[in-house]
Amino acid sequence: MLVLGALILVALAFDFMNGFHDAANSIATVVSTRVLTPSAAVVWAAFFNFVAAFGFGVAVATTIGRGIVQPEVVDNAVLFSGLVAAFIWDAITWYYGLPSSSSHALIAGFAGAGVAKGGFGVLLLPGLVKVLVFIVVSPLVGFLLAALFMLVLLRLVYGASPAGVDRIFRRLQLVSAAAYSLGHGTNDAQKTMGIIAVLLFSAGVLGEHFYVPIWVVLTCHAAIGLGTLFGGWRIVRTMGMRLTALQPIGGFCAETAGAIALLGSASFGIPVSTTHTITGAIIGVGSMRRLSAVRWGVARNVVWAWVLTIPCTAAIAALIYVPLRWT
Repeated sequence: MLVLGALILVALAFDFMNGFHDAANSIATVVSTRVLTPSAAVVWAAFFNFVAAFGFGVAVATTIGRGIVQPEVVDNAVLFSGLVAAFIWDAITWYYGLPSSSSHALIAGFAGAGVAKGGFGVLLLPGLVKVLVFIVVSPLVGFLLAALFMLVLLRLVYGASPAGVDRIFRRLQLVSAAAYSLGHGTNDAQKTMGIIAVLLFSAGVLGEHFYVPIWVVLTCHAAIGLGTLFGGWRIVRTMGMRLTALQPIGGFCAETAGAIALLGSASFGIPVSTTHTITGAIIGVGSMRRLSAVRWGVARNVVWAWVLTIPCTAAIAALIYVPLRWT
């Protein structure tokens, strides 16, 4: 039980890092438009990250827990290797201010350690294909929804005074930021829930049937909310200020599009990347103003971080696992 407790703490440490690393996803838009100060924004986001524990189900947690690697090959060393690899990748990308996907880092770490133990045959292709498809789909959905919202709203406010438009959307952005933070908490906290539930199930604590206990739900949401509260400011600057200049109307469109995409995918148990989704939405908003409004060089660096996340984290997890298998 001591080892089980230690592994749960490692999982919660990753959950905290997830919130810290991905705080930019929740607050970059609302900070860059100066609707909220950074300190107020992280409190706002952290609160709604935690509130997401109530009423949004655990479908994503079940996908992570049962849909990536064959359950019979999962042991403490596999889970430890996957979690530590994802934590390391998050720390590296945070240092360089790159908004990579904590979700894909965790999935890749889990898969990489599983392959190191049992070969490629242990991977469950339906779950992995779902994840890989939505690497492309989630930013595309964010881009298209945000671009559509921006186009419609620009038509509706045409001729209105800029000051009046800003005043309205500064208020509305509080709602959209809250909705996005709900989506962020719903999607990302569930990934750690899935890992902890696998730990408990493998140890026989859950009995014969896999499920996610309520204390795991509440603890994971508290951990990710606390991480968001501390915030990773390097990535906030990349997301909210370097990709494109945002006004309150654009921030509202990006957050609303991201919230719809995240809550929709969570309801179907699809573990998408909150980072990919909001990045696509921000680029979609900038593109509706003019293509040159998007700093495509910064966007290219972000995409490279996305591309490298899965192979690098899987390799790190495998390297961590190899010496552990002999202990």
